[in-house]
Amino acid sequence: MVPGRADDYCSAAMAEREAGGDRGAVDVVHLRFRRGARVVFSDLSCHFPPGRVSVVLGGSGSGKSTLLRLVAGLERPDAGEVRVDGAATGAMDAAALRRHRRSIGMMFQHGALLNSISVFDNVALPLREHTRMSEAEIAAEVHRILEAVDLEAVDDLLPGQLSGGMTKRAALARALVLRPALLLCDEPFSGLDPATVRLVEALLVRTNRRFGVTVVLTSHHVASTARSADHVVVLCDGRALEGSTAELRRSPEPRVQEFFAELADPTGAQPAVPPVAEASR
Repeated sequence: MVPGRADDYCSAAMAEREAGGDRGAVDVVHLRFRRGARVVFSDLSCHFPPGRVSVVLGGSGSGKSTLLRLVAGLERPDAGEVRVDGAATGAMDAAALRRHRRSIGMMFQHGALLNSISVFDNVALPLREHTRMSEAEIAAEVHRILEAVDLEAVDDLLPGQLSGGMTKRAALARALVLRPALLLCDEPFSGLDPATVRLVEALLVRTNRRFGVTVVLTSHHVASTARSADHVVVLCDGRALEGSTAELRRSPEPRVQEFFAELADPTGAQPAVPPVAEASR
């Protein structure tokens, strides 16, 4: 790694966060959303605090991915509001939605990298599409963010040549390259072995701490949630229960208790997250 380059990226991203205040706050207020005849959310309210790691837990079909799509403005609620930095996404016109989506980084469940182009070009794509940076400036920015996620010497590799953990890191780099205020991660641990889950979760936590970006991720990994989450939202029966892991473990709700039953430590203590440097091994 070239000394200072990743640190320069982190410093610049943090400066932008500080200049914008508490950017990245998300509030879901009395949300109603149906898909066809199926009601996904009947009266959903929850909060994702800015500058923190929030995890959305829920069973299959509980609406975790749908909630991220609503936050990103890819779906519009039937009633109620999704507010990002105080602005209701459902009320945005086309131009406002484009600006809103540009302020969000999206890490898709299976990476969603374009298989026919290199890792470098995958990460560079948002810069080429949404900025007027020169190719030299784009190259410098791409290498900064790749170094920041501990992914080097992969410029010419195709996505199919990457391991599962490397694919996740490349997808994270692409999601961060426009320096978003809010990072949405849809099942970032899907398909990973337990050791790689811990390494990717460590990288997401370090991303939050170093860049100041608000991280909202969906998951069904309860142990990972206990290790990494500042805030947890449990979706069940179209509503949300939220709090810290320790608070939710004390909840009398049977469905919530089902999620946290696998945690053996009755104190709710969170195991240490491994250092991000290990994620490059």
